[in-house]
Amino acid sequence: MRKYLYSETGGFVEKNNWLPNCWVNVECPTDDDFKFLREDLKVPTSFLNDIADTDERPRTDTEGNWLLTILRIPVQTPNQKVPYTTVPIGIITNNEIIVSICYHSTEMIPDFIQHICRKSINIPNKYELILRIIYSSAVWFLKYLKQINNEVSMAEKELEQSIRNEDLLRLMNLQKTLVYFNTSIRGNEVMVGKLQNIFNEKDYQNPELTDDVLIELKQAHNMVNIYSDILTGTMDAFASIISNNVNTIMKRMTSLSIILMVPTLIASFYGMNVDIHIEEVPHAFSIIVFSSIFLSAMAFIIFRRIKWF
Repeated sequence: MRKYLYSETGGFVEKNNWLPNCWVNVECPTDDDFKFLREDLKVPTSFLNDIADTDERPRTDTEGNWLLTILRIPVQTPNQKVPYTTVPIGIITNNEIIVSICYHSTEMIPDFIQHICRKSINIPNKYELILRIIYSSAVWFLKYLKQINNEVSMAEKELEQSIRNEDLLRLMNLQKTLVYFNTSIRGNEVMVGKLQNIFNEKDYQNPELTDDVLIELKQAHNMVNIYSDILTGTMDAFASIISNNVNTIMKRMTSLSIILMVPTLIASFYGMNVDIHIEEVPHAFSIIVFSSIFLSAMAFIIFRRIKWF
């Protein structure tokens, strides 16, 4: 699916056809989209293949007058083990052509377009468009970090009385997400410096926006590091808690086994086919039963005092 977005004073205006200096936003491209990019806009095929690689890191590349800028943006993946990850988005520019391509459906790009229109922001050139996309990615990193923090809090409550590996694995998957975020944010931060060197003409300079982007990226980077350190400590602590819960359960089971063993042992002695010398005693069976109950109760009291129950 592709959209033709033209930047005006009130933000982006969607057009029916491509115009020079029009931003072509392509999301989850189809065969028709590829045909338009290759045949109509003459976009290099190698660039399209590079963006398709889900492991592609933030970088720039050139081919003739074409410039490829690859960034990493966050996405939510609720149906997978790792709930959040990052995917590449490629921004391909030429003299009058600006194309962004992402092979995954994201919340960030539609929100970015709505934000530009809502704030009536004018984007005069391709360099500022790339910077604002990086800025938007940093905002979404922070947004997902808050959601991750909430999920960690929920997992902590479940782990307080849990001995299941699944709960600890849930925290481990969140830890993986933080690693992905950390790597992507650092890559995007390096890209800002590279873009400053590429677009060094006076017409492209916007120091205020550049500083805002760097500040937002550093904030996201610091938040990732803080959450990662907290989560690492939490996982270590709860691994010990789970081990302690298992030990507590084993102590209780052992205590219960000993308590039940006392009447079993007495019944075994008096169940032998030998002379037990109390056959003629009145109420012998009741005496044996009550003796077993008394000894079991004493064992329970002892284990209770040493806090095995």
